[in-house]
Order: sequence, then C-alpha cells, then structure tokens
Amino acid sequence: MDDRIKAIALDLDGTLTQHKQPLSAENRAALDMLAQRYRLVIVGAGQPQRIFRQIERYPIDIIGNYGLQYAKYNCRTHELELVRDLSFPCDRESVERRVTALREKYGYTEYRGQNVEYHPSGCLTFPLLGTDAEPGDKLAFDPDRVKRRRMYADVASAFPEYAVFIGGSSSFDMALKPYDKYHALDLYCRENGLGHQNVIYAGDYYGCGGNDESVYKSDFGFIKVDDYRQFPRYVEHLIR
Repeated sequence: MDDRIKAIALDLDGTLTQHKQPLSAENRAALDMLAQRYRLVIVGAGQPQRIFRQIERYPIDIIGNYGLQYAKYNCRTHELELVRDLSFPCDRESVERRVTALREKYGYTEYRGQNVEYHPSGCLTFPLLGTDAEPGDKLAFDPDRVKRRRMYADVASAFPEYAVFIGGSSSFDMALKPYDKYHALDLYCRENGLGHQNVIYAGDYYGCGGNDESVYKSDFGFIKVDDYRQFPRYVEHLIR
C-alpha cells in the first residue's frame, strides 16, 4: 500500500456496476472498506443525482458530466448537494446536421425517438438507435464496441469542439472541450489540495474512444477493471 494515496476515484458503469444497474453487495462492501482509509469520489459521465439514484444513495461525492457538475455527500442530511453546475449553449441546428450526415454515411437512418439527446449541461448523446430504443436492443447492439470504434474517428472529426466518447451500449457521448475525466479529476485535486500522486483512478474503458482513456494516458495512477464483478479483487491491495 502506497502511503501517498489519499483518494480513490472511480468510474461507475463497467467498473462498479453493470450498465445502469445498482451496486452489488460485494462491491458495496469493497467501497465500505476503501472508505475507511481514503476519500472516495465517482467521476461520471451523467448527472450526479442520476448516479446517486443508481447506486441507491451510497454515501459518496460525485463528479458529473466530466466535471461540469460536482456534488458532495452531506453526512448529516444523507443527501447529495450540488456545489458546481455549469452549462454551455449548443447550436442544435449544426449538431442535427452533422449527426444526420453520420447516420446517412453509416446506415443508421432508422431509429426510435430523437436524433440527438441534449443535456442541460450542453453535453450531447448521439444514440445510434434513437433516444427511445428498447433497453434490450441497446444492450445487444454493440457489446464489443466494434461498430462504434469503426465510426469513432469520423464522429470525432465531425465534432472537433467536443471530446467524443464511445458511451453506454449504443451511443456516443460528447462534452465540450476541455471537459473530460482527466480535466475533471485534475480540477478535483486542485479544489481539494491533492496532487496527482495522491489519487488512484479505477476504470474499465481505457482504450481508444473510452471515457477513461484521458486518465489512463495521464500521470494519475490507474487500476484497470476488466470485470466489474471482480472489483474487490482489483482493489484488495489498497485495503489489506
């Protein structure tokens, strides 16, 4: 165990849970043990309150939308309190035009719901199957991410002002630059008096297009979690 480590930062889906599922009893117990020694924070792509509900109100601070939002857990009220909530305008006409061109190029012109999901923060989701696709269809669409990796360079090129990630099970997520998980974690360190050497990040999607890639390629310590069901094993060296 490295005495320099003061905080553990964590991805959620694929690292602690299955996509949009709650914490297992085993992973909750592992977090409890980590919390006895370290500060814990989730660094997520979604809104903090949505993440908080997914993890069934587990007591933890949450960074949302790649750093655009930050919420602290209040131990007295047992609630999550939003302390940062940034948003940026979005040129929807331009976004629609670019997404439609990508759909036409790759054959995703039939979809359910909306062409693009617009988030209050200014972040975007490009859902290949549409915003109203059935959950089962989304999970079965691209489990190995091969379809989206094939498109990734074109999507990133079409949206140069955004950091583009292969998100969820059938979509691309986008956040205005410089907002990504590295930026979010660097800001967290500066706000909490920590150096990068004081933080270890645990994430599952650290390859090309993954939203953990920016942290993986940085100077932060990184734990590769390749099976969320084995999360306790990946962090056991931190809780011995």
